[in-house]
Amino acid sequence: MARITAFRVGHCTHPSCMVLKGSGLASRCFPSRAYLIETRNGLYLWDTGYAEHFRAATARGVYRLYAWVTPIAFEPKESLRGQLRAHGVAPDDIGTLLLSHFHADHIAGLRDFPAARLMASQTGWDAVRGLSGFAAVRQAFVPELLPDDIEQRLDFVESVPQTALPAALQPFGHGRDISGTGEIYIVDLPGHAHGHIGAFVLQDSGWTLLASDAAWTPESFQQLRGPSELSFIIQHKRAPYYDTLHKLHQLHGAGQAQIRITHEDTADYVPLAGRP
Repeated sequence: MARITAFRVGHCTHPSCMVLKGSGLASRCFPSRAYLIETRNGLYLWDTGYAEHFRAATARGVYRLYAWVTPIAFEPKESLRGQLRAHGVAPDDIGTLLLSHFHADHIAGLRDFPAARLMASQTGWDAVRGLSGFAAVRQAFVPELLPDDIEQRLDFVESVPQTALPAALQPFGHGRDISGTGEIYIVDLPGHAHGHIGAFVLQDSGWTLLASDAAWTPESFQQLRGPSELSFIIQHKRAPYYDTLHKLHQLHGAGQAQIRITHEDTADYVPLAGRP
C-alpha cells in the first residue's frame, strides 16, 4: 500500500468570506501543501506549494498583481526540497511529480526537481500553454515558474486508460491508475481550474482523496457551503465547481475515504525544524 506524507510549503491569507460564504471578513490562513506518495513502484510528489521562485517571478511587471491580491508568507526553512531532504528524500529521488493544475501556488517549486517526470492533465496544460501577461495572471498562472524543458518532461494523465473504481468511492466511478499498482488513481475534479484533477491513494488505513482546490476549507464539502461568487472571477466555471463539491460531500458522508484539500488549516503535516 502507498504512504502519504504531507508538507506545509508556505501560506497565503484571504478574507474568510471569499472562500466560504457567510464566514465573515476576518483574515484566514491558507497553507499550501505538497504530498509525498511512496508506492511500490517509486516516489511521487503531488504539487509543490510555494518556493522562492514565486517571489522572484512575481516581483515585476503585471505578475506583481498576483502577489498583491494573494499575499504570501514563505520562509527558507519551508522549502519543499529542504523538507524532503530532512525526511530522507533527495530531489532526484522523486520519480514523478504530479500537478493537480497550473496555478502558481501549486507549481512554484517545479524548478527544484529537474530530474522528475512531470504529469498533468492535457486540458490544463493546453489552457495555459503560451499564456503571458494579464491573460496568465487572470488564470493564476506565472509562466516563469515552469522549467525550460517542460515540453520534454511533461506527460498527460489522459494517456492512461480509465478503469472502474471500487464501489466504496462512489460517486466517483472511474479513474486512471497512473501508478500501475492500484495505489494512485487520478480523477477529474472540474470547476476550479481547467483540467483540475485529484488523486485517490490507497494506504493501509484506506483510501484518501487528494482533492487539491476542489474546496478551500473542509467546511465547504462537509456542509455544502461554497465560496464567494467573486471567487469565480479566477475560478474556471461555477456549475462544474458545484457538481464537484456535491461529489465531495457525498464521498465525505459515505465515510469510506478521507478527503485532503491543499489549503486546509490543519496541523497534520511534517513539522518544520523548530516548530512545536
